Amino acid sequence: MKTQLVESIRQRIRAQGPQSFAWFMQQALYHPEHGYYASGRCAIGRAGDYFTNVSVGPVFGHLLAAQFLEIWEQLEKIDDFTIVEQGAHDGQFACDVLEFVQKRAPAFFAALRYQIVEPFPCLRERQRQTLEAFRHKVEWREAPQTFTGVHFSTELLDAMPVRLINRGTGRLVGLDGDKFVFVELPVQKAIFNQAAIGWIDEIAANLRRGYVITIDYGYSDEGSGNRVQIRSRHRNLDSPFEQIGEADITMRVDWNSIARRAEANGLHVAGFTDQHHFLSGIIAGLDCGDCDRFLMPLSPQAKRELQTLLHPEMLGRAFQVLALTKNVGPEARQLAGFKFAREPRSVLNLDDSLQ
Repeated sequence: MKTQLVESIRQRIRAQGPQSFAWFMQQALYHPEHGYYASGRCAIGRAGDYFTNVSVGPVFGHLLAAQFLEIWEQLEKIDDFTIVEQGAHDGQFACDVLEFVQKRAPAFFAALRYQIVEPFPCLRERQRQTLEAFRHKVEWREAPQTFTGVHFSTELLDAMPVRLINRGTGRLVGLDGDKFVFVELPVQKAIFNQAAIGWIDEIAANLRRGYVITIDYGYSDEGSGNRVQIRSRHRNLDSPFEQIGEADITMRVDWNSIARRAEANGLHVAGFTDQHHFLSGIIAGLDCGDCDRFLMPLSPQAKRELQTLLHPEMLGRAFQVLALTKNVGPEARQLAGFKFAREPRSVLNLDDSLQ
């Protein structure tokens, strides 16, 4: 394989020696010109590389809109409420939320602003096209800024660069001739998911008051991490060195380290559960009038979407949902999405000392 991206990676390794897998992953996914995400090459859906909650259909956005509405009500229906989305891809989730809120909750629609954090120009342009009807509601930022409301992301953390470290040994990316290989070397104490830890630091610093809701696939049992996953055209590739810059690279999220870092930054863990229970809780929290506004009547297509999102053998158990709060107050009631959740501190092992 010989592309500009591959050759630039080879040149770095030849000049400086083996590089961390985090650096390699950063280049493969986020190189400004040739990275899988940054170039806009990432394809989602039936004709793409993988499915997401958003690509299933608009029902996902509708249910999250109901959860955002509840958060707005918990914040006393403030008139400067902001939904911040990061990892928005083509803007379809934002469009699903805004279209639905505009029709079904006009007072909430009038109060909210939608902000997309997107550093890559090609994706910003794609999002602007999708959201043309809401151009006066949506604004773009290259990095998070101070806000009150809710920060939302789905499948953002799993694509953040990680180091491959096991018991003091790091797997670095080296070369054998022109062939990429793993090189095992001793490493000093290092955080394997520094990018994700830095992300929660940044969000905590910018959230004045409100919630952080992130949905991803990960693990909460100590030592239950998984190897890196590489996806292209709905199949798993054997090596991250296949189709560099043209395939997705992800790793399951270590929810314990994220939650502990959040609490160290003054955030409070408000809920943790799988997607099946989260979406079921939102639905159960709707009264009859809200069901009419948010769900009824369900078309056959919408019923199929809901089944895909909820079914334990589809997306219902594959994804987990973590909610964090700041300056909301202990008197705030539990969000509907966590109605059926277990106590998050026990699930996430948060009774241990912060790390």
